Amino acid sequence: MRLERPDASLELRVTGNSAAPALIFLHHFGGSSRTWDGVIAQLEPRFQCVAVDQRGFGDSSVADEYSVAAMASDVVAVADALSLERYALIGHSMGGKVALGVAARPPVGLEQLVLIAPSPPTPEPMEPAERMRLLRSHGDRDAALETNRQISRLTVSDHEFAALLEDNLRCDPAAWRAWLETGSRETLELGTLDVPTLLIAGELDPVIPLKLLQEKIAPHLTQLRLEVIAGAGHLLPLEAAGHVAELISAHVLGATRT
Repeated sequence: MRLERPDASLELRVTGNSAAPALIFLHHFGGSSRTWDGVIAQLEPRFQCVAVDQRGFGDSSVADEYSVAAMASDVVAVADALSLERYALIGHSMGGKVALGVAARPPVGLEQLVLIAPSPPTPEPMEPAERMRLLRSHGDRDAALETNRQISRLTVSDHEFAALLEDNLRCDPAAWRAWLETGSRETLELGTLDVPTLLIAGELDPVIPLKLLQEKIAPHLTQLRLEVIAGAGHLLPLEAAGHVAELISAHVLGATRT
C-alpha cells in the first residue's frame, strides 16, 4: 500500500486481523519494514500490523526533509489514512526516536508505546570517527557487513542478514546522511509522557546501552516497564524476534485491558 505525503511516498505493509488492536512498526536506521517480518509473523493472528518504510528507506521514496518531526508527521498520517482510532506504536533504534517524537505531540489514538533499543531524545552518543566512517561508507557492502556484525550479538539467519544488508545499501544517500548529521543529533522536547510504555534493551547492546536508556529516556515516562533481553545486541527484532513479539503482545493486551 502506498501513502502519498506532500513531499514523499510511503510504502506500508498492512497485515493481520483488521478487527484487532493495531500496531504500527518503525524500523531502525538503514532498515526497512521487513526488519519486522519475524516479529509480525507471530503477532498477525492477534493484531492488525502496519509496518512502515520510513521516508528514504526501503521502498519509500526520497523526500525533501528527513527530520524527526517530518518522520513523526508521517506516522500520524499513516494512522489517519488507515482510520486507526486506537493503536500502539513500536519503534526500534531510529524508529524509537521517531516514536518518542510522535508521543510528545501526542496524537489522538496513541494508546501504548514500545521502544526497542531506541535512539534517545538527546543527541545519540557516537564517536566522531565512527560517524565519519558511516558517512563515508554508505553503499559499501563490506562496510555494511562489518557494521551489522559489530552491533548484533545473537544469531541472525543468513536470509535475514542478506535482507538487512540489501536494505542498508538501497536506502537513499540523503536519508542516510541526514540521520547521521542531523536526526541522531536532534534534541526532542519531551516533557513528561503519560502513556503506557514498554522499554526493551539488549543486555550487550554496543550502540544504545541500558545505562543510556535509564538516564535519557526513563525519566520522561510515568508508566514505564523495562525488559532486558539477555545476551542480545542492538538488532533485537532480528536477534530475538520471538521474545520481542511476546513482550509486545503482553504489553499491548495488558494495557488495553486496564
